[in-house]
Amino acid sequence: MSDLPLQCQNLKEQVESILQLLQQEPTLRYQDITPVQTSLSKVISPKFEIVFAGAFSAGKSMLINALLERELLYSAEGHATGTECKIEYAEVDKERVVLTFLSEAEIREQAVYLCQQLGFKTVPNINQADVINLLRQGSQAIIQQEGGESKSERAKQAKALILLLEGYIANRDRINTVNNATYSMEQFYFSNLKQAAGYARRGSNSAVLKRIEYYCNHPLLQDGNIIIDTPGIDAPVEKDAQLTYAKIQHPDTSAVVCVLKPASAGDMTKEETELLELMRENGGVRDRVFYIFNRIDEAWYNTQLRQRLDDLISGQFRNSSKVYKTSGLLGFYGSQIKQTSQRDRFGLDSVFAESIKGLDGKEETPQFVYAFNNYCVNSGKLSSTKFRVSVNGFETPNQNYLRILGDWGNELIEQLIQDSGTEEFRTAITRYLMEEKRPQLFKNLADDLEDVCIKLKKHYQSVQRNLDSQPQEIEAMKAQELQRLNQQLQQIGREFNEHITQEVNQIINNSCDAFEADFKQLQSRMIRRLDELLDTFSVASAYRRATISHPRNATAPLIAILVEAFYYLANQLEDILVESSQQLAANFFQRLIEKIRNSEYYRHLYSLLDHDGGIEQEIRILEKLITQTLMSAASVECDRFVRESPRFYDEGTFSIYQFRQTLLQTSQGYDAESIVEAEPAIRQLLKLDFEPKVSQTIRKSFRQTINQTLKTQLLPMADQQADVILQQYPQARAYLEKTLQQEAEEKIANNRRLLSVLEENIQAYNLAAFNINSCLQTMQLSDHLLPIIGNADFIYATPGSLNTDGKFASNGFVNSDGLVDEIAEV
Repeated sequence: MSDLPLQCQNLKEQVESILQLLQQEPTLRYQDITPVQTSLSKVISPKFEIVFAGAFSAGKSMLINALLERELLYSAEGHATGTECKIEYAEVDKERVVLTFLSEAEIREQAVYLCQQLGFKTVPNINQADVINLLRQGSQAIIQQEGGESKSERAKQAKALILLLEGYIANRDRINTVNNATYSMEQFYFSNLKQAAGYARRGSNSAVLKRIEYYCNHPLLQDGNIIIDTPGIDAPVEKDAQLTYAKIQHPDTSAVVCVLKPASAGDMTKEETELLELMRENGGVRDRVFYIFNRIDEAWYNTQLRQRLDDLISGQFRNSSKVYKTSGLLGFYGSQIKQTSQRDRFGLDSVFAESIKGLDGKEETPQFVYAFNNYCVNSGKLSSTKFRVSVNGFETPNQNYLRILGDWGNELIEQLIQDSGTEEFRTAITRYLMEEKRPQLFKNLADDLEDVCIKLKKHYQSVQRNLDSQPQEIEAMKAQELQRLNQQLQQIGREFNEHITQEVNQIINNSCDAFEADFKQLQSRMIRRLDELLDTFSVASAYRRATISHPRNATAPLIAILVEAFYYLANQLEDILVESSQQLAANFFQRLIEKIRNSEYYRHLYSLLDHDGGIEQEIRILEKLITQTLMSAASVECDRFVRESPRFYDEGTFSIYQFRQTLLQTSQGYDAESIVEAEPAIRQLLKLDFEPKVSQTIRKSFRQTINQTLKTQLLPMADQQADVILQQYPQARAYLEKTLQQEAEEKIANNRRLLSVLEENIQAYNLAAFNINSCLQTMQLSDHLLPIIGNADFIYATPGSLNTDGKFASNGFVNSDGLVDEIAEV
């Protein structure tokens, strides 16, 4: 866009100043400022990109040609533009075209894709003439089968493949293997824009061009306006369609001209519906969308189609003021033939010179001529009293065209252009771009920024009220702090109690990860130790211990061996469970003390008493008590292992079967050897007995003991300690009185500092808002001024209410809302 007004030169800095103030406040820094940043970028950007988007053959290129009244872009029935075209402003003597070609790799990729879609099994080698000829023949056959180039999606893809291959052959020397080659029009020896545009418009050339940049002279392109023509959203090559979707979502896109096909198709396609939804998601576009129902002339001849179109517009687009019906074909060529006469047969020998050349030497009929003749006699647009036009069957379409224009001339052409709707659309978009665009961008910025300003103002008010509520004198500050002391101690005790309760509940609910890891370690040690004891149990050693206990006897029964084994295993497991319980308790209390030390209530208590009120000492005492309790519980638990499991001797169990088998084996003799030989069986018997008992201990009974012990010991301690903390009020008061003088002085000084910072921030805000408001007033947007902080209600700054430093021209801020103490120096 052209240079901003003088009052708006520093707009970016002023807006960023307000956003920076917002980011300085911890409670506001997460406010979404994306809308403000997007609106600001649109206001200060030197470019304003208008993207033309729509379906294949919707007439986007023809409509752009009609707007600019120049044949720049390629447009043909059944051909899909796969190239992004950008049109920017240039002075008359600096018009030019810049062409960027697809790379050979990109062309090959498109050819492979199209071949796959068409069902060709040949892998295209675009450098082999015979392969290219086969593909062209196959594509031509498909077009004939489908009944024409634009009769089906398959026919469109076949035509796209033909143009792609022809374009590659014609421009092979200009195409790089991997990189995109860019050329100026001088490198093609074109002397003017018309020659360069003519080259780019040829279908085969357009097919291998990645991007075309036109720089031409037209009032519509002034003030930084850029027109972007994109591939169809349902283009034969999917990659081309994705290019359009990406451009719609790009932050540089500022407005969209959505060219729709219902005028010729009757209904919105799925792709068109998705396009409309996508546009609404781009905050950079907002409501800057023009809906163009192109090819409206096709609805003139079909009452049912016309009614469906009217119903669609009144239903889905009734809330939009930017809806237009156009015929780009009639509008563009109507503007072109205005410059012709009978000397060049009203354009047949000039504008349409290329399209009327037939292969057999006969003169072809341009598409526009058919549309023109149809308009004259069937559209119902021409007044029968003003234009008495007829089309004779004995004349060719070209002869009818020449005769009608010879009779009615420019008067009929002017009526044609008016009925095409392109003049209305050109007038509307010109008015928008030249008169409405810039104020609307500034209005959007002001609206987005106002939300930020209101939040900032309310925050400053809240901060000011809080500071005003604080005592301003040292004695008052001390009295307030002493009055709050009892409440603080009570709150600390309550938070300590809640903390201990939370820790206990986490253990009971198995939600303390660290404790669960420690308990699993206890379980693992018990299981590993049992396995080790069973694997290494020696029947010979047990036999010796049994006979030593009875010196008069030379042998020992199986029962004596089992008794020795039960005592041995139980005692060994007890050692492990006691040791693990000690470690479990030690780890738990170490973590608990660390959490207490790191808590806010603990730091607060220390600041009030200069010690922790005996919390840590009480925890350590309780740690010893709980550890001893758990050790005793572990001894009792393992002492029960000496007795057989309740169902060990039940009939029908494997354990009783194993016992009998072992007894049978050991009773075969009376020496030690018969007992020792049964060692595997005895180990298996012990395993059958001990595994269920140990499992019951580590998975259920001992965990319940731990939970109950912690609960019954910690919760009463927490209640008692909360009372102890509250009873420390005399010590806290004595300590507080020693330090309160200095703290009160520091707090009052800090409050004054905070107030000073607040005043500086308000000054910075008001200055930025004042400058932004000056800019908004220049844009005739006095109804969208930003609020200035001062009175209880918003004050809207104008150049007369603040001076150039952001100070009020009157006696300073009114202090009715307590927002500012006395800021006459803002």
